[in-house]
Amino acid sequence: MIALPKQVCTELVRIALAEDLGAGDITSELTIAKEATGTGRFISKASGVICGWTIVKEVFQQLNPGIFLDIYHPDGSTVAAGDLLAVISGPVKDLLGGERVALNFLQHLSGIASYTRKLVDLITDFPQVRVVDTRKTIPGLRIFQKYAVRIGGGYNHRFNLADAVLIKDNHLLACGGVQTAIKKVRAAIPHTMKIEVEVESEEQVREALKAGADIIMLDNMSPDLMTKMVKLINQQAIVEASGNITAENIRTIAACGVDIISVGSLTHSVQVLDISLKLTTD
Repeated sequence: MIALPKQVCTELVRIALAEDLGAGDITSELTIAKEATGTGRFISKASGVICGWTIVKEVFQQLNPGIFLDIYHPDGSTVAAGDLLAVISGPVKDLLGGERVALNFLQHLSGIASYTRKLVDLITDFPQVRVVDTRKTIPGLRIFQKYAVRIGGGYNHRFNLADAVLIKDNHLLACGGVQTAIKKVRAAIPHTMKIEVEVESEEQVREALKAGADIIMLDNMSPDLMTKMVKLINQQAIVEASGNITAENIRTIAACGVDIISVGSLTHSVQVLDISLKLTTD
Protein backbone atom coordinates (compact mmCIF):
# COMPACT_ATOMS: atom_id res chain seq x y z
CA MET A 1 0.00 0.00 0.00
CA ILE A 2 1.30 3.47 -0.84
CA ALA A 3 2.19 5.81 2.02
CA LEU A 4 1.69 9.54 2.34
CA PRO A 5 4.95 11.53 2.29
CA LYS A 6 5.66 12.97 5.73
CA GLN A 7 6.61 16.41 4.42
CA VAL A 8 3.34 16.73 2.51
CA CYS A 9 1.25 15.79 5.56
CA THR A 10 3.18 18.22 7.73
CA GLU A 11 2.67 21.18 5.42
CA LEU A 12 -0.99 20.58 4.58
CA VAL A 13 -1.89 20.01 8.21
CA ARG A 14 0.00 23.17 9.21
CA ILE A 15 -2.07 25.19 6.75
CA ALA A 16 -5.33 23.60 7.92
CA LEU A 17 -4.59 24.25 11.58
CA ALA A 18 -3.60 27.85 10.91
CA GLU A 19 -6.87 28.37 9.06
CA ASP A 20 -9.00 26.89 11.83
CA LEU A 21 -7.20 28.17 14.93
CA GLY A 22 -6.59 31.71 13.76
CA ALA A 23 -5.18 33.62 16.73
CA GLY A 24 -6.27 30.83 19.09
CA ASP A 25 -9.32 28.94 20.37
CA ILE A 26 -10.91 31.72 22.40
CA THR A 27 -13.72 29.53 23.72
CA SER A 28 -11.40 26.87 25.14
CA GLU A 29 -9.01 29.49 26.52
CA LEU A 30 -11.83 31.09 28.52
CA THR A 31 -13.61 27.94 29.71
CA ILE A 32 -11.06 25.15 30.21
CA ALA A 33 -8.26 24.94 32.77
CA LYS A 34 -4.76 24.68 31.30
CA GLU A 35 -4.02 21.48 33.22
CA ALA A 36 -7.27 19.71 32.26
CA THR A 37 -6.77 16.36 30.51
CA GLY A 38 -9.26 14.09 28.83
CA THR A 39 -10.00 11.19 26.54
CA GLY A 40 -11.78 11.20 23.22
CA ARG A 41 -13.50 8.36 21.40
CA PHE A 42 -13.72 8.38 17.60
CA ILE A 43 -16.99 6.64 16.75
CA SER A 44 -18.35 5.79 13.30
CA LYS A 45 -21.95 6.84 12.80
CA ALA A 46 -22.30 4.97 9.48
CA SER A 47 -20.82 1.96 7.73
CA GLY A 48 -17.86 2.46 5.42
CA VAL A 49 -14.11 2.24 4.95
CA ILE A 50 -11.77 4.19 7.22
CA CYS A 51 -8.99 6.36 5.82
CA GLY A 52 -6.87 9.21 7.16
CA TRP A 53 -5.19 8.24 10.42
CA THR A 54 -1.75 9.41 9.28
CA ILE A 55 -3.18 12.90 8.89
CA VAL A 56 -5.14 12.75 12.15
CA LYS A 57 -1.92 11.82 13.98
CA GLU A 58 -0.12 14.73 12.36
CA VAL A 59 -2.85 17.17 13.42
CA PHE A 60 -2.53 16.34 17.10
CA GLN A 61 1.25 15.92 17.02
CA GLN A 62 1.61 19.47 15.75
CA LEU A 63 -0.58 20.72 18.60
CA ASN A 64 1.02 18.63 21.34
CA PRO A 65 3.52 15.76 20.81
CA GLY A 66 2.35 14.28 24.12
CA ILE A 67 -1.10 13.40 22.80
CA PHE A 68 -1.63 9.63 22.51
CA LEU A 69 -3.76 8.05 19.77
CA ASP A 70 -4.72 4.37 19.96
CA ILE A 71 -6.22 3.18 16.65
CA TYR A 72 -8.52 0.16 16.63
CA HIS A 73 -9.53 0.27 12.96
CA PRO A 74 -6.59 1.26 10.70
CA ASP A 75 -6.85 2.65 7.18
CA GLY A 76 -8.66 0.23 4.89
CA SER A 77 -10.81 -1.28 7.65
CA THR A 78 -14.50 -1.81 7.02
CA VAL A 79 -16.59 -0.48 9.91
CA ALA A 80 -20.23 -0.34 10.93
CA ALA A 81 -22.28 2.37 12.60
CA GLY A 82 -21.42 2.53 16.28
CA ASP A 83 -17.92 1.06 15.97
CA LEU A 84 -15.23 2.54 18.20
CA LEU A 85 -12.50 3.55 15.78
CA ALA A 86 -9.82 4.99 18.04
CA VAL A 87 -9.19 6.53 21.46
CA ILE A 88 -7.19 9.71 21.95
CA SER A 89 -5.94 11.24 25.20
CA GLY A 90 -4.14 14.39 26.25
CA PRO A 91 -4.72 18.02 27.26
CA VAL A 92 -8.35 18.94 26.61
CA LYS A 93 -7.48 22.29 25.03
CA ASP A 94 -5.25 20.62 22.47
CA LEU A 95 -7.78 17.87 21.76
CA LEU A 96 -10.43 20.48 21.05
CA GLY A 97 -8.00 22.59 19.05
CA GLY A 98 -7.46 19.76 16.59
CA GLU A 99 -10.90 18.14 16.69
CA ARG A 100 -12.47 19.83 13.66
CA VAL A 101 -9.42 19.66 11.41
CA ALA A 102 -8.86 16.00 12.26
CA LEU A 103 -12.50 15.08 11.68
CA ASN A 104 -12.68 17.06 8.44
CA PHE A 105 -9.80 15.05 7.00
CA LEU A 106 -10.90 11.72 8.45
CA GLN A 107 -14.53 12.02 7.34
CA HIS A 108 -13.71 13.27 3.84
CA LEU A 109 -11.04 10.68 3.07
CA SER A 110 -13.12 7.87 4.59
CA GLY A 111 -15.98 8.98 2.34
CA ILE A 112 -13.73 8.66 -0.72
CA ALA A 113 -12.42 5.26 0.39
CA SER A 114 -15.97 4.05 1.10
CA TYR A 115 -17.38 5.09 -2.26
CA THR A 116 -14.37 3.67 -4.08
CA ARG A 117 -14.83 0.34 -2.29
CA LYS A 118 -18.52 0.37 -3.22
CA LEU A 119 -17.75 0.77 -6.93
CA VAL A 120 -14.94 -1.78 -6.85
CA ASP A 121 -17.17 -4.32 -5.12
CA LEU A 122 -19.89 -3.82 -7.73
CA ILE A 123 -17.59 -5.11 -10.49
CA THR A 124 -15.66 -7.86 -8.72
CA ASP A 125 -16.82 -10.30 -11.39
CA PHE A 126 -14.95 -8.19 -13.97
CA PRO A 127 -11.43 -8.72 -12.57
CA GLN A 128 -9.72 -7.20 -15.61
CA VAL A 129 -11.33 -3.80 -15.00
CA ARG A 130 -9.69 -1.14 -12.84
CA VAL A 131 -11.59 1.70 -11.18
CA VAL A 132 -9.42 4.83 -11.28
CA ASP A 133 -9.70 8.44 -10.15
CA THR A 134 -9.18 11.68 -12.10
CA ARG A 135 -7.68 15.13 -11.55
CA LYS A 136 -11.08 16.44 -10.43
CA THR A 137 -9.83 16.96 -6.89
CA ILE A 138 -9.90 19.72 -4.27
CA PRO A 139 -6.93 22.05 -4.95
CA GLY A 140 -4.11 21.27 -2.54
CA LEU A 141 -5.58 17.97 -1.35
CA ARG A 142 -5.03 15.79 -4.42
CA ILE A 143 -2.39 13.55 -2.85
CA PHE A 144 -4.67 12.88 0.15
CA GLN A 145 -7.68 12.16 -2.04
CA LYS A 146 -5.78 9.86 -4.36
CA TYR A 147 -4.39 8.03 -1.34
CA ALA A 148 -7.97 7.46 -0.17
CA VAL A 149 -8.88 5.99 -3.57
CA ARG A 150 -6.07 3.46 -3.18
CA ILE A 151 -7.18 2.63 0.36
CA GLY A 152 -10.65 1.94 -1.04
CA GLY A 153 -9.27 -0.54 -3.57
CA GLY A 154 -9.13 1.74 -6.61
CA TYR A 155 -6.19 2.95 -8.67
CA ASN A 156 -4.75 6.33 -9.53
CA HIS A 157 -4.82 8.08 -12.90
CA ARG A 158 -2.13 10.72 -13.47
CA PHE A 159 -1.33 13.01 -10.52
CA ASN A 160 -0.60 16.08 -12.63
CA LEU A 161 -0.22 17.30 -16.20
CA ALA A 162 3.44 16.29 -16.33
CA ASP A 163 2.77 12.68 -15.35
CA ALA A 164 1.57 11.42 -18.72
CA VAL A 165 0.29 12.42 -22.14
CA LEU A 166 -3.50 12.65 -22.33
CA ILE A 167 -4.74 14.30 -25.51
CA LYS A 168 -8.24 15.63 -24.86
CA ASP A 169 -10.91 17.27 -26.99
CA ASN A 170 -9.51 20.79 -26.65
CA HIS A 171 -6.03 19.62 -27.65
CA LEU A 172 -7.53 18.00 -30.74
CA LEU A 173 -9.43 21.14 -31.60
CA ALA A 174 -6.34 23.31 -31.21
CA CYS A 175 -3.91 21.16 -33.18
CA GLY A 176 -6.05 19.75 -35.97
CA GLY A 177 -7.14 16.23 -35.09
CA VAL A 178 -6.20 12.89 -33.58
CA GLN A 179 -3.48 11.76 -35.97
CA THR A 180 -1.78 15.15 -36.04
CA ALA A 181 -1.72 15.36 -32.25
CA ILE A 182 -0.37 11.84 -31.75
CA LYS A 183 2.29 12.35 -34.41
CA LYS A 184 3.53 15.53 -32.74
CA VAL A 185 3.62 13.94 -29.31
CA ARG A 186 5.26 10.71 -30.46
CA ALA A 187 8.10 12.64 -32.04
CA ALA A 188 8.93 14.41 -28.80
CA ILE A 189 8.31 12.11 -25.84
CA PRO A 190 10.75 9.51 -24.45
CA HIS A 191 10.24 5.90 -25.44
CA THR A 192 9.11 5.07 -21.89
CA MET A 193 5.99 7.27 -22.06
CA LYS A 194 2.60 6.19 -23.36
CA ILE A 195 0.08 8.27 -25.27
CA GLU A 196 -3.58 8.36 -24.31
CA VAL A 197 -6.19 10.08 -26.45
CA GLU A 198 -9.79 10.95 -25.64
CA VAL A 199 -12.28 10.10 -28.40
CA GLU A 200 -16.01 10.54 -28.86
CA SER A 201 -16.76 8.74 -32.14
CA GLU A 202 -15.90 5.69 -34.22
CA GLU A 203 -14.05 7.91 -36.68
CA GLN A 204 -11.77 9.17 -33.93
CA VAL A 205 -11.19 5.63 -32.65
CA ARG A 206 -10.05 4.55 -36.10
CA GLU A 207 -7.73 7.57 -36.31
CA ALA A 208 -6.29 6.78 -32.88
CA LEU A 209 -5.61 3.18 -33.87
CA LYS A 210 -3.99 4.23 -37.13
CA ALA A 211 -1.75 6.69 -35.31
CA GLY A 212 -0.69 4.11 -32.72
CA ALA A 213 -2.28 5.42 -29.52
CA ASP A 214 -1.36 3.33 -26.49
CA ILE A 215 -4.55 4.10 -24.54
CA ILE A 216 -7.90 5.13 -25.99
CA MET A 217 -10.40 6.85 -23.72
CA LEU A 218 -14.02 6.37 -24.80
CA ASP A 219 -15.69 9.50 -23.51
CA ASN A 220 -19.43 9.64 -22.81
CA MET A 221 -20.28 6.86 -25.23
CA SER A 222 -23.45 4.78 -25.00
CA PRO A 223 -22.92 1.18 -23.86
CA ASP A 224 -23.77 -0.12 -27.34
CA LEU A 225 -21.24 2.14 -29.05
CA MET A 226 -18.66 1.43 -26.37
CA THR A 227 -19.01 -2.31 -26.84
CA LYS A 228 -18.63 -1.86 -30.58
CA MET A 229 -15.48 0.25 -30.11
CA VAL A 230 -13.91 -2.28 -27.75
CA LYS A 231 -14.34 -4.92 -30.45
CA LEU A 232 -12.90 -2.57 -33.06
CA ILE A 233 -9.86 -1.79 -30.91
CA ASN A 234 -9.42 -5.52 -30.34
CA GLN A 235 -6.62 -5.25 -27.75
CA GLN A 236 -4.52 -2.97 -29.96
CA ALA A 237 -4.67 -0.40 -27.14
CA ILE A 238 -5.76 -0.16 -23.53
CA VAL A 239 -9.38 0.99 -23.38
CA GLU A 240 -10.59 3.48 -20.79
CA ALA A 241 -14.22 4.45 -20.24
CA SER A 242 -15.05 7.88 -18.86
CA GLY A 243 -17.98 10.22 -18.39
CA ASN A 244 -20.79 10.22 -15.81
CA ILE A 245 -19.92 6.87 -14.28
CA THR A 246 -22.07 6.02 -11.24
CA ALA A 247 -22.89 3.09 -9.00
CA GLU A 248 -26.00 2.60 -11.10
CA ASN A 249 -24.21 2.16 -14.44
CA ILE A 250 -20.70 0.95 -13.63
CA ARG A 251 -21.56 -2.73 -14.15
CA THR A 252 -23.01 -1.94 -17.57
CA ILE A 253 -19.82 -0.08 -18.48
CA ALA A 254 -17.60 -2.88 -17.20
CA ALA A 255 -19.57 -5.40 -19.27
CA CYS A 256 -18.61 -3.49 -22.42
CA GLY A 257 -15.13 -5.01 -22.14
CA VAL A 258 -13.10 -1.94 -21.17
CA ASP A 259 -9.89 -2.14 -19.16
CA ILE A 260 -10.21 1.03 -17.07
CA ILE A 261 -13.15 3.02 -15.73
CA SER A 262 -12.28 6.54 -14.57
CA VAL A 263 -14.69 8.14 -12.12
CA GLY A 264 -14.50 11.85 -11.32
CA SER A 265 -17.11 11.62 -8.58
CA LEU A 266 -14.73 9.55 -6.44
CA THR A 267 -13.13 12.82 -5.40
CA HIS A 268 -15.13 15.83 -6.60
CA SER A 269 -18.52 15.21 -5.00
CA VAL A 270 -18.28 12.30 -2.59
CA GLN A 271 -20.34 12.14 0.61
CA VAL A 272 -18.32 12.13 3.82
CA LEU A 273 -18.42 9.20 6.25
CA ASP A 274 -20.07 10.48 9.42
CA ILE A 275 -17.65 10.15 12.36
CA SER A 276 -17.85 11.79 15.78
CA LEU A 277 -15.28 12.51 18.50
CA LYS A 278 -16.78 12.31 21.99
CA LEU A 279 -14.67 13.74 24.82
CA THR A 280 -14.68 12.93 28.53
CA THR A 281 -12.56 14.78 31.10
CA ASP A 282 -10.33 13.04 33.62
